[in-house]
Amino acid sequence: MTSPRPEPGAVARPGGRSFAFLVNPASGGGAAPGAVVPVARRLRDAGAEVEVTYSPGPRAMHDLVAAAVARGDVVVSVGGDGMLSSLAGEVARLGGTLGVVPAGRGNDFARMLGLPSDPLAQADLLLGGSTRRVDLLSWACLGLSRVVAGSVYAGVDARAAEIVDRVRRLPGPLQYPFAAVRALATYRPARYRVVVDGVATEHDAATVVVANSRYYGQGMAIAPDARPDDGLLDVVVVEAATKRALIRSLPKVYDGRHVALPEVTVLRGARVEISADARVPVPVGGDGEPLGVLPGLSSPPAEVAVLPGALTVLA
Repeated sequence: MTSPRPEPGAVARPGGRSFAFLVNPASGGGAAPGAVVPVARRLRDAGAEVEVTYSPGPRAMHDLVAAAVARGDVVVSVGGDGMLSSLAGEVARLGGTLGVVPAGRGNDFARMLGLPSDPLAQADLLLGGSTRRVDLLSWACLGLSRVVAGSVYAGVDARAAEIVDRVRRLPGPLQYPFAAVRALATYRPARYRVVVDGVATEHDAATVVVANSRYYGQGMAIAPDARPDDGLLDVVVVEAATKRALIRSLPKVYDGRHVALPEVTVLRGARVEISADARVPVPVGGDGEPLGVLPGLSSPPAEVAVLPGALTVLA
């Protein structure tokens, strides 16, 4: 007689966990399909049930997540931060549990969670690791909404993300620094209005980042004090400066020293509104994915809110 599946959203004993791997085959320059193989093999060798599906598109992914959670499977994101974010909101909404095999270019939320890079250690964590609750972000603008795990960013950082998507010939570790320098070399500041928990400030700035995680851009510590389980968002505003000064300060972002610079303001709260005026529309991104452009100062603002403890994750 077979043992019953756990109730939806539940996680069985370590030896009895079952897994639904959802793989973005384009992540990491095509590295994700190879990354899943040793992890799935070790899980199966340990007696776990493993199902692997390659991403068939956003709508079908939602159906796959719903089916997996209903079976009691741990949904495993195999890809980068964009893939993780695309699954996290749906897993959280359905009360499921998310596992992560980081296989993208950035892997910044996995870095924040302290997840291992070794495939066998990843498998062992999925088999026997503990669950924890982490916050997510909700993004709403012009009638559209999205859940994001790590951060939402507007301005020069979103331009850099667009450049990263077009850079294929450079080695992975060089793609983000190259994109950041190129975006800074061509940036134009915008006039931002930032409202944090009802308190408004205005800034002539290069970028505004609303962070749930310390890291973005392949290990840049953009919000060094951010934590994904404190129920708060860290808002980092980089004021307008000369292009040379911004490029010269870029190395400081990797260890968080930039927050001590006079042109950097850090705010903290649970709900953030953002709008901006500029010569051209200000682009917005979230965890490596484009989110459109910011509304102008005379329009209803975009809204970012923390979703405290929304997601259960193996970490």
